[in-house]
Amino acid sequence: MSLSVRLRHPFPGLMLDVAFTAPGGVTALFGRSGAGKTSVIQAVAGLLRPREGRIALDERVFLDTKAGRALPPHRRRMGYVFQEGRLFPHLSVRRNLRYGAWFAGGAAAETFDAVVALLGLEALLDRAPGDLSGGERQRVAIGRALLARPRMLLMDEPLAALDAARKAEILPYLERLRDEAKIPILYVSHAIEEVARLASTIVVLEAGRVAQAGPAAALLADPAAVPLLGVRDAGAVVTAIVRAHAPDGLSELALGSERLVLPGVSAMPGTPLRLRIPAQDVILATARPEGLSALNVLPATILGLQSGTGPGVMVQLQLGDTQILARVTRRSADALQLAPGRSCYAILKSVAIAPVDIGGIVPPR
Repeated sequence: MSLSVRLRHPFPGLMLDVAFTAPGGVTALFGRSGAGKTSVIQAVAGLLRPREGRIALDERVFLDTKAGRALPPHRRRMGYVFQEGRLFPHLSVRRNLRYGAWFAGGAAAETFDAVVALLGLEALLDRAPGDLSGGERQRVAIGRALLARPRMLLMDEPLAALDAARKAEILPYLERLRDEAKIPILYVSHAIEEVARLASTIVVLEAGRVAQAGPAAALLADPAAVPLLGVRDAGAVVTAIVRAHAPDGLSELALGSERLVLPGVSAMPGTPLRLRIPAQDVILATARPEGLSALNVLPATILGLQSGTGPGVMVQLQLGDTQILARVTRRSADALQLAPGRSCYAILKSVAIAPVDIGGIVPPR
């Protein structure tokens, strides 16, 4: 399924004027607070009627202001997940889930069981919402939305109210949802680590407009996108395959033809993982260094350099068929004579990649 969105709507101090296409998978609307992300997702859901615009999911038109067409929310069949779970406090988890199924006219037992298994809710069914953690409540809210048999899931900052531990708990379930449910998702967030873990497409909003959009891997590795994403948060996303686990607690991964060593990951050999490599944790050398504690020394070729207004330079690197970023000072770039086409080595400490930046580990059923 493909969602096409074109909106124009005035707000005090902001003119929302966006146009983008969200293909299948997870499309992340990313941007600072006040950029217009929630307004866009509300317009898609039918909770906001823009002054001008057209919204369609494949051939089904939800909104066309020129034609005077605007389907009400219940006819759009969108599953909406808010920042807070918004569960019915007087109903058990099972009955909250059953409400979603009832809203869609009922669900077969196997469908109910499949959603419960997908989100790991088996042990929670007889508990009350007040007895759940924040991450558990959000998983129930997602399950309720899925059981309503939506055409698309709309998720508005679903992890914003959770602490780091609860985010780490729920992210693998969102990855499972992305990979197994096969339902398109429009995901609003201002947290780059969530976007890097989950998104297949990114739409960056700034002051009510689309500043940049494209496939997640390409956009995150583009130095020109760094000012929009945040210099300190810049980092490319790569796919690596678990190769082996060593007795000393380290895991060896294949990054193309190169070896990448990380602290032990709980994934079987052969498992593909999605890794976010922060640009500020990559060190560059023009000759292979010796006597370093860093275990990852990867040959690379410089594709380009992007200078900012400060003392930093963002360097785009080609590692086999993968691209990453390195953030260095302009003084270092000049001293090393870094330039497009030059060969170098990208150095990465094993502990530089945090657990939250490792995706693709599926929680046990």
